[in-house]
Amino acid sequence: MRFLSILFSLTALPAFATAYDRPIPQAQSATAEFWYTIASLTLLAALFVVYWLVNRR
Repeated sequence: MRFLSILFSLTALPAFATAYDRPIPQAQSATAEFWYTIASLTLLAALFVVYWLVNRR
């Protein structure tokens, strides 16, 4: 058991670690922006319908 703890502590040395590469965000395509607009408008329409149904009562 002691051997395993020594082995695991040696493999976790910072010398074996690689540097962290931050991900670079990609620009959105025109298609993604179009579908985001459609989804946003649909959500707003659904919220208006719920508002209208609640106020009818």
